[in-house]
Amino acid sequence: MAKYFGTDGFRGEANVNLTADHAYKTGRFLGAYFKEKHEKDGDRFPPRVVIGKDTRRSSYMLEYCLAGGLTASGCDCYLLHVTTTPCVAYITRTDEFDCGIMISASHNPYYDNGIKLINSQGEKMGENIIAKLEAFLDGKSAEVPFAKRDKIAKTVDYVSGRNRYIGYLISLGMYSFKGMRIGLDCANGSAWNIARCVFEALGASVYMIGAEPNGTNINYMTGSTYMDELSEFVKAKRLDVGFAYDGDADRCLCTDEKGNVVDGDKILYISAKYMKDKDLLSGNTVVTTVMSNLGLYKGLDKLGIEYIKTDVGDRFVYEAIKSSGYKLGGEQSGHIIYSKYATTGDGILTSLMIMEIMLSTKRKLSDLASEMKTYPQCLINVPVDNKAQVMERSDVKDALRQAQTLLGSEGRILLRPSGTEPMIRVMAEASSQQLCNQVAEMVAQAVRN
Repeated sequence: MAKYFGTDGFRGEANVNLTADHAYKTGRFLGAYFKEKHEKDGDRFPPRVVIGKDTRRSSYMLEYCLAGGLTASGCDCYLLHVTTTPCVAYITRTDEFDCGIMISASHNPYYDNGIKLINSQGEKMGENIIAKLEAFLDGKSAEVPFAKRDKIAKTVDYVSGRNRYIGYLISLGMYSFKGMRIGLDCANGSAWNIARCVFEALGASVYMIGAEPNGTNINYMTGSTYMDELSEFVKAKRLDVGFAYDGDADRCLCTDEKGNVVDGDKILYISAKYMKDKDLLSGNTVVTTVMSNLGLYKGLDKLGIEYIKTDVGDRFVYEAIKSSGYKLGGEQSGHIIYSKYATTGDGILTSLMIMEIMLSTKRKLSDLASEMKTYPQCLINVPVDNKAQVMERSDVKDALRQAQTLLGSEGRILLRPSGTEPMIRVMAEASSQQLCNQVAEMVAQAVRN
């Protein structure tokens, strides 16, 4: 496992275990790496990297340090400013950048931050480059040369790229949203301005919460990890639907007109059924992760739709989609990938797809979501010092076997280390919430011990 970069980039507390120096050195390495690659390929122009960031206070610090490192190594740096992760992926791919960088810790609190690296195809950066970068960060590889004289690169304001991404999203709107009352919870993060622009351009009446970022309130009691506020907001305002994003807007969860939460599994179910009916579901298959609800699989079975399961992380979902040419995949947390339109989860795009389904079928979201039964589920996050060591303990494995015996064939227990945080996640599903909570707590206690 990589030392710094997990399943979703280099993440940690700003200036504690993700420092300004880390950002500068990352820029220095990437600038030199792509400069050398251009020289080998015979390209004359300097390499180009595009950077976006979320609304955290520390994002400005990391942005400037990355830009300083890139330009010092001879790589031109284009700044999208505050924007979403899928925007960076889209612009990297369509504008032929060598690399894209998103500065965000996604759904984490404001004091954390992260560096996500995106390759020229708009996908997560390959492990081979990550390994070389980590060696450089640890001082295990040679220093890279500084650019000199006219080889020193420049920084370019590239807000036009962000505007072009907004235009792309608007172009995907198949129907007018006129007459629709839509609630948007932007988590005080990247989507706070972009989402409004898209939905208003398509004719919706937009009602906003989580749209007053101040650098320290991103994800705080708002967004896709805290749905209570949006649920109450939708009911109080009598809205048709509500959409909630996380800090960098690569996730989306929904609330129907009654305030009920529609999670990623139900979004996958609704989308899969619609796409199958329209003959758009390539391979008649949906890509899920091991954390998806048992109810999703039973629902897909009834529809005659096949599915595969990957490890948790949109990286793994996308790899499965790409390798087999599938069109739909995602996670319960709201990372939904519609590969016809994007190479990563895109919260605003997911919203547009749900709107298309509602308007095309002339059905409310509560009606669409009611067709999938959700099994009671319990998730407990247990902080640990050494994830690998805990996962190998015999007493923890014994607790897992005992839990599965109690659940039988109508439930399951799953233990997995977080790819982004120092904790182990215990997830249980059962025929009743009481049994679900019981077995999850039993295994969680073994992990704590």
